[in-house]
Amino acid sequence: MNKVELISAIAEKSGLSKINSRRALDAFMSSVATSLNNGDRVSLVGFGTFLVVEKKARTGINPATKKPIQIPARKAVKFKVGAELSKGIK
Repeated sequence: MNKVELISAIAEKSGLSKINSRRALDAFMSSVATSLNNGDRVSLVGFGTFLVVEKKARTGINPATKKPIQIPARKAVKFKVGAELSKGIK
């Protein structure tokens, strides 16, 4: 499912117009990104939790040249699935 399909599904299930569904989805994504940038986690009970994790610097291998390369430390977003969502997947 891509963003357009998700907007259509939200509109259908909520009774909102597609324009308002797009606005709601955009507001949700913006709010999550802002919270993560501020160092907060976003927990949606039953659905899951978004959080930022620190990845340490490490040595990798360039697949084209097979030479070692240094991969710098970085931050990454992690999603932990909630119990209800996990149980709902068949």
